[in-house]
Amino acid sequence: MTTASVAVIGGGVIGASVAYHLAARGWRDVVILDRGAGPGQGSTGRATGGYRAQYATPINVRLSLLSREKICRFEADTGVDPGYTPAGYLWLGSDEAEMRELREGQRIQRAEGLSEAVEVDPAEVGRLNPALAGDGIAGGVFCPTDGFISPLRLLEGYLAAGHRLGVRVEWATEATGFTIRSDGTVSAVLTSRGPIGVAAVVNAAGPWAAEVAGWAGVALPVTPLRRQVAVTTPCDLVSERMPMTIFAGDGFHLRVRDGRVLLLWPTPGVEGRPFDASVDPAWVERVTGIAHRRVPVLRGAEIDPAACWAGLYEMSPDRHAILGPAPGCPNLFLVNGSSGHGVMHSPALGQLLAEIMSDEKACSVDVRSLRPTRFAEGEPNPVSGLL
Repeated sequence: MTTASVAVIGGGVIGASVAYHLAARGWRDVVILDRGAGPGQGSTGRATGGYRAQYATPINVRLSLLSREKICRFEADTGVDPGYTPAGYLWLGSDEAEMRELREGQRIQRAEGLSEAVEVDPAEVGRLNPALAGDGIAGGVFCPTDGFISPLRLLEGYLAAGHRLGVRVEWATEATGFTIRSDGTVSAVLTSRGPIGVAAVVNAAGPWAAEVAGWAGVALPVTPLRRQVAVTTPCDLVSERMPMTIFAGDGFHLRVRDGRVLLLWPTPGVEGRPFDASVDPAWVERVTGIAHRRVPVLRGAEIDPAACWAGLYEMSPDRHAILGPAPGCPNLFLVNGSSGHGVMHSPALGQLLAEIMSDEKACSVDVRSLRPTRFAEGEPNPVSGLL
């Protein structure tokens, strides 16, 4: 039987970040296991690449600020440009109630050290994004240091830097179960290529995290949720410099990437088919109609059906990450449930879990509010539209 000090289940950007940060702290014989044939075939490759620090809970603001700090030195650390483009995030409120929620988020952000986000009136909204229809917008909040990153470059950087530090990646290797000792700890990971004896395991399995945790008898409240993206044909109707623009009320948002406009509008998943990552043509028609009303210039653009895609979020009940040792299985470490924030928070989450595994606590950020036991203890994080 082969062995490893740590087996990381999941070779997406979060798993790669954890493996790199463990190796950077001196851990040896770290292996990443992923059933895909190569990098970027899971949720990381289907992310839209937004980065923001505009959140409505202190812990998410802290995760974003730590991630931004690491993204700004990412090329120096890994040798790969992460594609950070501070085009900004523009949150829009349609009425005073939504504006109050945005202002409350801004108050929390300032308390955590984010000073760049400013409230903007409808005239300033029009200057920041001239493509918007002027009606139905009461104002917004804009943060110029938010913007975009490249999920695949982040993944590439962490894999390359991890490789230089001795991290192994086993592609096309599916984890299928655990061997459990009498004390409840994991002694081996069972895989499609045979068992691997381990000292510790990291669950970075994304939407499949609950299944992995279940192998150790751990009930992990993480569920998949489909997110779809409608994509236009290449066009110059909207500026490449347009900020990510989000309507706080219903979550409709859009950005420009590679000369195409990406349209997103969150909806419930497919009942009875939680892992369905297909694109619903009826949804594309609906989101296109919303876009035409709110961004009239897009009436001149066509949707490219072949370019549309869908992916799976890994949702936790309070839409915050779950981070730390699994209850009842102390050598199984969880980094799950980021609820759509995983790519942008992957630099912070990798560092913080490496701290927990090395020092038994995170020192860079207080992550008590992300502990896996918070739901059983009746202390979930508050949920708001700005999450």
